[in-house]
Parts: sequence; C-alpha cells; structure tokens
Amino acid sequence: MAERPEMLILFGVLAVANLVSVTLGIEALEWATKPLLCLVLAVYVLREAPRHRLLAAGLVFAMAGDVALLVDGQVAFVVGMSAFLVMQVCYLTVFTREGAWDGLRARPWIAGAYLVVWLGAGVLLWEPLGGLRVPVLLYGLALVTMAAFGAGLNRVAGLGGALFAFSDLLVGLGVTGTDFTGRSPVLMATYIAAQFLIVRGVTAGRSAARNDGSMAPVSHPS
Repeated sequence: MAERPEMLILFGVLAVANLVSVTLGIEALEWATKPLLCLVLAVYVLREAPRHRLLAAGLVFAMAGDVALLVDGQVAFVVGMSAFLVMQVCYLTVFTREGAWDGLRARPWIAGAYLVVWLGAGVLLWEPLGGLRVPVLLYGLALVTMAAFGAGLNRVAGLGGALFAFSDLLVGLGVTGTDFTGRSPVLMATYIAAQFLIVRGVTAGRSAARNDGSMAPVSHPS
C-alpha cells in the first residue's frame, strides 16, 4: 500500500510553527504545537506501520515529556525526564526486536563512543546538577544506550539517536543554568529531527539503509 503522507505534512507544518514559536518567544504557539508533534508521529506509525505499536507508545510518552518540560520547576523536569525514560525503553525494545543488536555487535566502537560521551557529559554536568546528578546520569545512560542501538539498526535511526542525545545535552545545560544565544531553537530543531528520523528508521523498511550497506528488513503487516 502506498504511503499516505498527510500526517508527515502536518508534522512538518507543526515543526515549523514550533520552531518559530521558540525562536520568537511566542509562548501560546509553543504550547499549541509542541504537544502535537509526537502525537502526530504516533498516529502516523499506527496508520503506516501498525505492528510498531510500541514505537507509537514511546511517542505518546515523549508527548507527555514535552508537556511536562513546558512547565518550569524541578518537579516538572523530573516528571518529564521520567516520561522520556519510558520512551527510551520503548525505542530500545523496538530497535532490539528489529535486529539492532547484530549491527551493534558488528561495530562495538559505537557503544564505546557513546560511553565516552556519557562519561564526558557526566564530568561536565556533575557539579552543576547538584541533587539531580544520579537520576540525570541514569537517564543519560539509558539515552546513550538507545542511541547506540539505533545506530545498530540503520543509519537513519542512528542519526536520530545521535541528534536526540545532542538535544538532551542542551536540555541538561539549561537545567544547570548554562545558556547561549540560540540554544532553545537548536535544541528543538535537533529534537524534532531526531524523533522524525527514529520513526523513519524503524518504519521505512527498504528505504533505510543498514550500516553495512545492505537494506533494512521490510516491515511485515500485522
């Protein structure tokens, strides 16, 4: 069956609107668009690749995390981080089911590189995080594990995982009070791209090239 692009077009429109809201500081537009981004992707997954219901569930948890992070305060941050942790577990499970372990085992340096990134981020953020050190570092370990397994699945999901890790590093810098011009737009741009690429890496079947140059397995109907 031919792919129906309506949901991806809607996602693109929402993505542009959200980036405008973040760049210009239009809070109402940000609240109106951010929660819908992952919800639209979840609907897309259920329509185009219904066997990947766990991927859709992960996107719903990501939506919950997005909403939580729109609220200021440490409690909202912890709630959002918890929602994204569940999302990471969902994605990691999907990647593993789709054969990511084989790809990662063939390239163990990927896991090593992400471990170095995790340790480096831990050193960078250790003092500023204060009482959030342990939960943030445990979350970060789950994040880099997901990203590494995404790279084991195929290049598209791998790029998505890498962008997700980068966007979450920017979140961590914000929590510690570290900021720079353009941080929020860059954070959202990389996060939006990450979610899209992860979804495409899992659902696109033969269009997502594996790391070894072969093609990802075709999705079977439910």
